[in-house]
Amino acid sequence: MPEGHTIHRLAADYAERFVGRTVRATSPQGRFAGGAALVDNQVLERTEAHGKHLFLGFGPPPRTSDKLQSRGDPHRWIHVHLGLFGKLGFGGAPAPPPTDTVRLRLANATAHADLRGPTTCALITDAEKQAIHDRLGPDPLRPDDDGTRAWQRISRSRTTVAALLLDQKIIAGVGNVYRAEVLFRHGVDPYLPGRDLSRTAWDAIWADLVFLMAEGVRHNRIDTVRPEHLPEAMGRPPRVDDHGGEVYVYRRANQHCHICGAEIRTADLAARNLFWCPGCQAGRGGG
Repeated sequence: MPEGHTIHRLAADYAERFVGRTVRATSPQGRFAGGAALVDNQVLERTEAHGKHLFLGFGPPPRTSDKLQSRGDPHRWIHVHLGLFGKLGFGGAPAPPPTDTVRLRLANATAHADLRGPTTCALITDAEKQAIHDRLGPDPLRPDDDGTRAWQRISRSRTTVAALLLDQKIIAGVGNVYRAEVLFRHGVDPYLPGRDLSRTAWDAIWADLVFLMAEGVRHNRIDTVRPEHLPEAMGRPPRVDDHGGEVYVYRRANQHCHICGAEIRTADLAARNLFWCPGCQAGRGGG
C-alpha cells in the first residue's frame, strides 16, 4: 500500500494537470459511472491529501435534481483510497482508448489520468469528507498538523510504538517503511510501549517524519539514510530493491547493519513485517 508521501505527490500531480480547468470524467469500467457523470465538464478546483486518502474537489453542483445538492453541501469531492492494489497513471493528450479496468478517467486538452483498482472511489460531500478527516490522526505532510494530538494518545498507550505508528487514527500516512526507518534513526526499540517513550524522543520522531516524508514527495521515493551512511560515503554497494531508495533496516533482514554490524531482524507486528537492528535499537526509549 502506498505511504502518505505518495498520496501527497499524486495530489500535486493532479493539481498540476487539472486544477482550474474543466475536465472530462468517465468511468470505462462502469463502477463509478454515476459519480463521473456528476462531475463531468466541471472545473476541478483543488486537490488534497490526508494520510493515505486523496480528495479531488469540485465546485457547487449545478441547480438540477442532483441528489448531492439536496443534502445542503455546496461542494463535492472524489474520494480515493488506493488500498493494496490501486494504481494511478498520468499521460498526455490525446488520451488513448481506455481499458475496461479504468475506474475513473479525468482528461482535458493536455493530459489524462487513469485510476485502476482502488479500494475506494466515491463521490462525497463536504460533511462526509470532514468525517474522514475527523477519524484520522495528524499527517506530517499537512502544514497545520503537529504531533501533539498523536503524543496524547501514544503517551497513554501500552501498545508498542511500532504498532502505534501504523495506526492511522493516531498518525496518518506512515506506512511500514517509514515506521521501520524512523525508529532506527532515533534508536528506539520497536517493542517499547508508547507510554515509555519520552516526549523528547517523540518530538524528534515527528520532526524527522515531517522531513523524510517531504523529501519523499520531492523525490517520489523513500530515502532514509543520512549522507554519511550513503554507499559512496561508506564504500559499500548501493541497495538493489524494487522499492528504490537507500534504507537502514527495511527489507534488509539477515543483512548487517550499516552502523553497528549486527544482523537486521524481522518479525510480524501489527500484521506487517517489522524490521529493526537489535544493536542500534536495544531497549532504548529515546531519553
